[in-house]
Amino acid sequence: MAQVLEFKLPDLGEGLTEAEIVRWLVQVGDVVAVDQPVVEVETAKAMVEVPCPYGGVVTARFGEEGTELPVGAPLLTVAVGEPEDGPEGSGNVLVGYGTQAPAARRRRVRAGTAAVDGQARKPETADAAPHAGVAAPPPEAAPAPVGGPVPVISPLVRKLARDNDVDLRRLTGSGPDGLILRADVENALRTRAALAGTAAGQVVPTPAGTTAEQGAAAPTGAPSAEGGVRIPLKGVRGAVADKLSRSRREIPDATCWVDADATELMRARAAMNATPGAKISLLALLARICTAALARFPELNSTVDTEAREIVRLDRVHLGFAAQTDRGLVVPVVRDAHTRDAESLTAEFARLTEAARTGTLTPGELTGGTFTLNNYGVFGVDGSTPIVNHPEAAMLGVGRIVPKPWVHEGELAVRQVVQLSLTFDHRVCDGGTAGGFLRYVADCVEQPAVLLRTL
Repeated sequence: MAQVLEFKLPDLGEGLTEAEIVRWLVQVGDVVAVDQPVVEVETAKAMVEVPCPYGGVVTARFGEEGTELPVGAPLLTVAVGEPEDGPEGSGNVLVGYGTQAPAARRRRVRAGTAAVDGQARKPETADAAPHAGVAAPPPEAAPAPVGGPVPVISPLVRKLARDNDVDLRRLTGSGPDGLILRADVENALRTRAALAGTAAGQVVPTPAGTTAEQGAAAPTGAPSAEGGVRIPLKGVRGAVADKLSRSRREIPDATCWVDADATELMRARAAMNATPGAKISLLALLARICTAALARFPELNSTVDTEAREIVRLDRVHLGFAAQTDRGLVVPVVRDAHTRDAESLTAEFARLTEAARTGTLTPGELTGGTFTLNNYGVFGVDGSTPIVNHPEAAMLGVGRIVPKPWVHEGELAVRQVVQLSLTFDHRVCDGGTAGGFLRYVADCVEQPAVLLRTL
């Protein structure tokens, strides 16, 4: 007789206390191997796959997709071997952590199952009864057109559409190759709300040349009590809100900024990329400048221990960088950035950015930063006053690099100009230190040879 073991939601680290079930990767009755991922969950830090430490047959699942569970709550039960043999398990609890790499995902496809978007599903039958103690799976969307599967990757997008009865087959994606993004589903919901308001007698003007989203954003008359879209502050969005609010409450921040002529930096990068080998990103060059500046002004690579009333000056630079994704703003961290050259930084930025885009960053890759580089110039803006990423002490912001009139060597010329801003915790240093840091960064941007003299 097999022994039934209960697998509970593990402690995913970094102080996380709950996680939301995004997608089940196994069904009741499936055979799972040790360390096989069984569920995809979203924490306040990232979306991760959770592997089961037992091998056997899944006998029950707990929680539907979209349910938020606390750490320690049951996830599923597995029937394993014979009792006298003892359960087989690895003790691993998170992909990327533990003593061995997770096994490749496997699934037993039983007779009569259908494949929907590459996943095995049980057929819907009138006399089918759900397993005791297991919630019935949500109804599947209608099959995709003959031309191929619905062009959507994110399980969060699928969940949002399913919860609001949006037919993904009727949407035109705004992402690459028609990929359906979360914004596309939200736009469809706003359009539907606007049409519902019009049918009820409320005039919702949509002037020619504007999008449905713009038209729905400005209805005339008092808003209905049932109108609007409520977005819960949870998951990544909730974590960002909490951290920014805490930063504003605890950190007496100040901001200084300066315009710099980036023409020579852009020329240096072009010359580097003209040679054989890996291409160097602008972000990597800015990161090298940051780490060199922090070596000269270590006060800004610090944190404040409020209970001990001490400034803790850190001896390693773990550089965070802001990355905008469909799931919101995340800040992946490049470990030991001060030990990396431009080529290594370029590769690590690319790896972490791709992981952020696909939602596969681990909690360890999103925490532990000591200084943040925020390139908001990619949004087409010149300047900003960044909010310090608590518990760090400073953040460097970089605006767009654009041609502007500039006095160069005593004459007016068109140069590539960028605005740099530094927001810093005034408890760790005074304006002189912050200004010195920012001026050094600007000097390196204007004359990259300055950086070579300090290496």
